[in-house]
Amino acid sequence: MSDATAPAAPVAPGSEQGRKDGSERWNQTLRDITGGSAMISVLAVLVALVVGAILIAFTNERVQETAGYFFSRPTDLLQAVWDSVAGAYSALFQGAIYNFRASSFLTAIRPLTETLTFATPLIAAGLGVGLAFRVGMFNIGGRGQMLIAAAAAGWVAFAVELPAGIHLIVAVLAGLLGGAIWGGIVGLLKARTGAHEVIVTIMLNFVALYLIQFLLRTPGALQAPGSNNPKTPAMAATAVFPDLFGPRYNLHAGFLTVIAATIFVWWLLSRSNLGFQFRAVGQNPGAARVAGINVKNVYFYAMAISGALVGLAGVNQVLGTLTTGFSSGIDAGIGFDAITVALLGRSKPWGIFAAGILFGAFKAGGFAMQAAEGVPIDIVVVVQALIVLFIAAPPLVRAMFHLPTPGTTKKPRIRKTNEVVAK
Repeated sequence: MSDATAPAAPVAPGSEQGRKDGSERWNQTLRDITGGSAMISVLAVLVALVVGAILIAFTNERVQETAGYFFSRPTDLLQAVWDSVAGAYSALFQGAIYNFRASSFLTAIRPLTETLTFATPLIAAGLGVGLAFRVGMFNIGGRGQMLIAAAAAGWVAFAVELPAGIHLIVAVLAGLLGGAIWGGIVGLLKARTGAHEVIVTIMLNFVALYLIQFLLRTPGALQAPGSNNPKTPAMAATAVFPDLFGPRYNLHAGFLTVIAATIFVWWLLSRSNLGFQFRAVGQNPGAARVAGINVKNVYFYAMAISGALVGLAGVNQVLGTLTTGFSSGIDAGIGFDAITVALLGRSKPWGIFAAGILFGAFKAGGFAMQAAEGVPIDIVVVVQALIVLFIAAPPLVRAMFHLPTPGTTKKPRIRKTNEVVAK
């Protein structure tokens, strides 16, 4: 046997070569972590907050005033900038997480419950959009799916008389079924006709909106009896999510349903055969088809489940947040905000859960920031938009922080020498 085919000698763990290999593995692991999607998401949020701080300073009247005499008293401008930014973000924190100025602990944690209340529909809708992303589909029809689900759940809640407990379950199931049907239409059209889901979902948004508006103006349908306003009656007490911590907090049991939905989506994508088919089709539909996966059925199942999850957001709105009756504005832009949540969460269930809480904190704290410091609420919207911008452009964030690309190895440096090799 020649030396070329002889097996390589094992490397001793304590040898110089072993230490070198171990160091290279640690360096590669560190590069994968610092350049990975989780780090990009965190840095995207931080950069967006920094840009938001600049906008807060620019829009502050005190900062504008002190900028006029900056060269004579520069410390006044710096102090004004610090006061405006620190005051705004402090109000954001106290309005979203914990109010240090409250008289009691129960009052101090109320902002956190408001954050979770705002986050509840965002997480549900984000899970639906993220699930579609994993299958390679873009579900932009959250508004329509929420409206149909809200109408179905709301009608059962105020028009059907059932015992307590059963009434709530039936109303929730009706909403999920409504969202699933509206999302399933998209999957069916894509599977059978090849229609692009973006166009179909946008059109179905308008169909759902005008359909619900018609029903809200039709006596005997969704409109409250004896009223001319396009609004439904109040939900029956037997079909309303109970409060989790009593009437002094707005957080209701709908938050538990989104925790269950997050666990379900995690199990579906990570532990089930159907989830494997979802991921396979999302990675390469052609290869999945060759492997024997029915891609058309996957499209239908994925959009139906996605629609049901987005519909859960509408269910939480009508049975938990707005139980006194709803109008055609019940979606409150959640269907589009869910796209941002899914992007920030990298279409992973627990990532979406965390992203939903973050955006719920922005919504809850944004109002406190506006009330306490006079900061325009639009600043929070700008921060959210910037997060989407940086999330959608990972190379930009890596270039800003000089982060490596995951999976790449560091190129060794080549030292130039003046040695001449004799032939």
